[in-house]
Amino acid sequence: MLLFFFTSYASAIPPNFTTKEIKFLSEGISLAGTIFTPKNIHAAVVIIHGSGQEKRMTDFATILANNGIAVLTYDKRGVGESAGVYAGPEVGNNNVDFSNLNLLSLDASAAVNSLSKYLSNDQIPIGLIGGSQAGWIIPLTAEKNNKVKFMTIFSGALITVKEQLRFQFYTNGDKNFWDAHSEEDARNHIFNDPDRYEFIDTDPKGILAKLSISGLWIFGGKDIQVPANLSIEYLNILKAKGKHYDYKLFGNLGHNTAFSDSEEPMKDAINWIKNIKIN
Repeated sequence: MLLFFFTSYASAIPPNFTTKEIKFLSEGISLAGTIFTPKNIHAAVVIIHGSGQEKRMTDFATILANNGIAVLTYDKRGVGESAGVYAGPEVGNNNVDFSNLNLLSLDASAAVNSLSKYLSNDQIPIGLIGGSQAGWIIPLTAEKNNKVKFMTIFSGALITVKEQLRFQFYTNGDKNFWDAHSEEDARNHIFNDPDRYEFIDTDPKGILAKLSISGLWIFGGKDIQVPANLSIEYLNILKAKGKHYDYKLFGNLGHNTAFSDSEEPMKDAINWIKNIKIN
């Protein structure tokens, strides 16, 4: 049985987990987070942030912990109780340059080490879960840390950051974009539009080609930030080369697949994690 309720309702239903506030070091700065420990642990994850000034995701962690998944969720560097400097559009900085994505992956790797040390049980597989920008950060983290055994990614692009920005600028927030545009039209802009910003790009395909862990991607067919069909094509190429990568496409959903009106994406992710076979 999957349990879906948020912390605001937790007083009505006794939680199946305990929590502990922690601090851990990454690249010389202190990050603050919370570990959720279920009574019966099937697996464990570190939640990786998307873009923006994101604090620890307690609602997300509560859902996972109530379904037997231990969680470490933490405040992004420079946000909440975490030290360091936040980089992002809200403060006029470029947060998609490789140097920043790589730094955030170092933070995530330090979080994995902290969760592993806290659980002190090599039989519990530890993975990464997150959405959107986390789709670039998670492979970078897995490449750095062999404690990462799986990854679950909501609406994560398998195209480069610059290509994703070209697509996002072209769709321009139009929720009805796919009603008036073809896949061919979208791809023409992804591959040919001029870039508005110059920065060191990140291509997840090269990193994913090196990894040997399992991964699940969940996409929305009406996503106007990440081109789902193109990303799935690239996943299928990697799968054909023997990679243990799976995906689910929800045709009527947009970018926010994790917390949409449908509970199915989250249920699928949790079931996949609880039944993961470690390679």
